[in-house]
Amino acid sequence: MTGPSIGVLGIDHGHIFGMLSHLLARGATFKAWWTHGPAVTEPKFRETYPGVPRTVTKQAILDDPGIDLILIAAVPADRAALAAEAMRHGKDVMTDKPGCTTLEQLEALQRTQYETGRIWSVNFSERFQVPAVARAEELVAEGAIGRVVQVVTLAPHKQNLSTRPPWYFERARYGGILTDIGSHQIDQVLYFTGSSEARILHAHVENTTRPEYPGFQDYGEASLATPGGHGFIRVDWFTPDGLPTWGDGRLFLLGTEGTIEIRKYTDIGQPHRTDTLYLVNRTENTRIDCAGGPLPYFDRLLADIRDRSETAMPQTHPFAVMELAIRAQELAERG
Repeated sequence: MTGPSIGVLGIDHGHIFGMLSHLLARGATFKAWWTHGPAVTEPKFRETYPGVPRTVTKQAILDDPGIDLILIAAVPADRAALAAEAMRHGKDVMTDKPGCTTLEQLEALQRTQYETGRIWSVNFSERFQVPAVARAEELVAEGAIGRVVQVVTLAPHKQNLSTRPPWYFERARYGGILTDIGSHQIDQVLYFTGSSEARILHAHVENTTRPEYPGFQDYGEASLATPGGHGFIRVDWFTPDGLPTWGDGRLFLLGTEGTIEIRKYTDIGQPHRTDTLYLVNRTENTRIDCAGGPLPYFDRLLADIRDRSETAMPQTHPFAVMELAIRAQELAERG
């Protein structure tokens, strides 16, 4: 299978490796990359993709008619402008989350996408790159737990401060913890309640442990009500060093006829294993090992690029997610 030719604008976040690897495994071609200034990922990036040239300017990638898809993992505050430029140059875009950090950026992206007809997709990797969540999508669609009435998603992270570049601690650059990490969680709330909108009932952020970094936020939470149900999200930087991975992400789905619990990245108190799904309903009480399962987002995105369709996600979805994440952040900071 052949896929689009890819150019990369910005490698500041390590998510670029997953974004690229999943597309290359499906037949895409990586043609060139550019990033603004030094990036902590650059040594590993050059080692991983030694034959792919770094262009002197981003314009060289934007003007290349042979590049179809732009991947963006720049500093979060810079992603929207890069995406808009790419769309105006006739490129489709997959960006790391958050896709933008302000409502003004979001409005400009919506206008650009409407005017150009290009695809603007945000890789919400806590759903799209987790086989257990993909399996949960199938089970919910099959009616395994009835109608989902509540989604609870927990997203703890390790701080690993020695590996973080300065922008991680600058509120204006990373967008705030609910805009950044929280966008993953809001994506899941909307998706699993079958909703395209939500009301923000409560939002809170704080810096509990790092007063030396006044722009840093190590804890955030929010509650949402959607037409289909309710959601609670918690994001934090408190994962202890004893955990064998970067975070103990969990997803809980409460349905009218059952429940699903997912331990995404590890299952504590046992030998390290990923992608564990627990299903309880009227006839089952089971643990399902989902490791190595399919990740349909990437195949669907490639089909959308080819067919000009919206199977990976409706184009309105990432706009709705980012608006809610940014508004939750603003509400939390107003107190």
